[in-house]
Amino acid sequence: MKVFINKRIPEIGIQMLEESGLEIIFPENENLSHDEWLKYCQNADVILNVGQQKYDKEFFDECPNIKAIALFSVGFDSVDIEQANQRKIPIGNTPDVLSRATSDIAFLLMQSVARRASYNFQKVKDDNWGDFDPLHALGQELYGKTLGIFGLGRIGFEMAEKCKKAFDMNIIYHNRSHNEEAEKELGAKYVSFEELIAQSDVLSVHANFKAEQNELFNSSVFEKMKSNSIFINTARGGFHNQADLYNALIEKKIWGAGLDVTNPEPILHDDPILELSNVCVLPHIGSATVEARNGMAKSAAENIIAFSRREKMPHCANPEVYQ
Repeated sequence: MKVFINKRIPEIGIQMLEESGLEIIFPENENLSHDEWLKYCQNADVILNVGQQKYDKEFFDECPNIKAIALFSVGFDSVDIEQANQRKIPIGNTPDVLSRATSDIAFLLMQSVARRASYNFQKVKDDNWGDFDPLHALGQELYGKTLGIFGLGRIGFEMAEKCKKAFDMNIIYHNRSHNEEAEKELGAKYVSFEELIAQSDVLSVHANFKAEQNELFNSSVFEKMKSNSIFINTARGGFHNQADLYNALIEKKIWGAGLDVTNPEPILHDDPILELSNVCVLPHIGSATVEARNGMAKSAAENIIAFSRREKMPHCANPEVYQ
């Protein structure tokens, strides 16, 4: 069975695949054009995908030989699950192993924005320390404030737990269903979406992205948020309208924003949001730790090995394919 891996992954994953007797195909150059990438896919049985390549009807039609896809990510919005199900193609992902690392970034962004860390760091680098000014670029404290979580899964839970323990923040959340663990352990309160945006001092997005949620956080939503609120997005850039977010910030509809994902992504180098003192933007590094990336490589390899043995993938985004 031939496994195409479009980019190098941590050695633990490669070693697991090789020890299972699978043939691994690596591209000679990782910066593939779409056509080059497609040719590699057409010569493989299974794909271990790193990045945001689209797996839609057109792809599946052009690569009828593909029998399974293992994503090097938690999110699977790049895959047309309905098309995969029709073809009985299991889609693996890597949940849980990066929950702590990604929530760490959300927690970091929240504090960086609250204290304008990026802005002040840039002042130091620019040799612009300046004289003491009691009123210049003040931050805000987070103690006892309300954290709103949109999508309270494992990553959202980790973020909520950090905020509860560090700042004794009140936790509210909006989810498809109640999270009884969070309600019991963190005193989290389930609220409607309208209540979430109206009551949150910090609103952190952690949901799996779906097409119908595209730019859910837009001008009409920012208009209803608190003027002191901080918007955090470490999930997918598609959740927010970036121009609307910029306008909300300069019009002081909201207080600040921390982004590990942008819309578009990568962010344009001249995006005016990068010039704001109350914004921190990171280049999608939520899972960028040795521990998380090793865990992702292991999970992806486990999915492929299980498939090669005609077993159910242990981390499957479309388990209904086995029914």
